[in-house]
This record gives sequence, C-alpha cells and structure tokens, in this order.
Amino acid sequence: MANLAKLVAYCDKRTRGAKFKDAPGSFNGLQFANDGRVTRIGAAVDAGLAPFRSAVAAGVDFLIVHHGMYWDMPRPLTGAAHARVEALVAGNCALYSSHLPLDAHPKIGNNALLARQLGLKARRGFLANEGGDIGCIAPSSLTRAALRRRLESLYPRVVPIEFGSGRPAEVAFCSGSGNGAMAALLAAGADTLVTGELREEWFNVAQEHGLNLYLCGHYATEVHGVRALAAELSAKFGLPWEFIATENPL
Repeated sequence: MANLAKLVAYCDKRTRGAKFKDAPGSFNGLQFANDGRVTRIGAAVDAGLAPFRSAVAAGVDFLIVHHGMYWDMPRPLTGAAHARVEALVAGNCALYSSHLPLDAHPKIGNNALLARQLGLKARRGFLANEGGDIGCIAPSSLTRAALRRRLESLYPRVVPIEFGSGRPAEVAFCSGSGNGAMAALLAAGADTLVTGELREEWFNVAQEHGLNLYLCGHYATEVHGVRALAAELSAKFGLPWEFIATENPL
C-alpha cells in the first residue's frame, strides 16, 4: 500500500506538468482523489466509463490516463458525466492525467518511446511549446521501406503516404494528432513524420513538399507514456500495475 499524495507528487515532478502550457481542459495532475491509499496502479489512454469500470474491476485504485475527463467541462454532472464520476467513487479509484507533458518527456514520453521502438534516438525537438518541445526528431539510417515494415510490425493499422526520400536522413515523431505539427515539420527541414492521425488536406501538402507521412493511430501511438509512468511508479512504490486496454481503433 502507498500514499496517494506521494504518488501524485512523484508524477508531478517526473512529468514536469506545471511547466507545460496545455489545452484549458487538460487539467494535468490529480483529477479525482480516493481515500488516500493506493494498492494497485492502472494505465489507460483515455478517461471514460468503460476504462473506469475495467480498472475498478481489476482492483486499480490509482489510474493514470493521457486524455483526462474535463475536456468539455464545465457541464452538469448528469448522464454519462455522472456515470464516470460514480464509477470512480464506487471503486475508490483516483484519476491522474498527463497530456502534453507525457508526449514531450525525453525519457518516458510518447514520442521518445516511439523513436526507441524503431531503434532510433531523438537528437532534437520540434513543435515548440511553453515548457519544452512536444515532438522529437531522430537521425536514421533506415530506408523508407524498412521504416514502413517496422511500423507495420508494431501497429495494427499503418497508413503510409510516401512522397519523400527513399532513405530519409531524419524521422520526426508526433504522437496522437499530427495536424498541429505539420508546419513545424516543414520548418525543421525533415521530410518524414510518424504520427497518429492527420486531416485530409495534408495529403496534398505531402505531395507538394515531398513528405513521407506514417499514420499509426491516435490511440495506438499514445499507449506508451502512461505505461512507462505506471511501470516507474510500480518499481518505486512496490505496487502492481496493469494496462487497461479499450481496443480503440482510431
């Protein structure tokens, strides 16, 4: 058993959440408290009724998520919003959220871990934000074909858009939505991006500017950070942990 306040303090410090400018509804940090005691850690990409119920059924009483539950708040605690809170209360489950801080972290962030999956190491950042760069760029010796094969072995669905070089010197990473990263990618001089999803209009930009874009799923590219943070907490505080999957295909 561990103290909730100590777990929260560790997460706050490790993710450097207070330094990052994020969307107003992100509310990085402890979003919902329990009785102050933690016996089992969970990690999930999204806040939601289904992952909350799954976490509680698994005995989780400290759940780490990437997308918290206050994006569209304030709103009345009725219907689905009430059901979410009710599930946490009934299960005595605390909720901790870390959005952009857990994309950007150089060790346990989604983007650093995406690069590491491919055997690459980030050398520079891009997509500047208050608190630090959100995305990262790694030098690469992989051919475009090899990069695609590795991604297809790791992710259930990869959408390749290939108009860039056959042997990109660098690969950029932006987990989740890559829409806000495209201008920064062009400014950074890289022609290859691994991301989760993009709007339709970026296909024309890829053609016109000679880019390789690999879309691996918003959800699928953002499972890494919460898992890494949960594993660290588990080791430090001697608590079991598990990933709460929702099989989100988007």
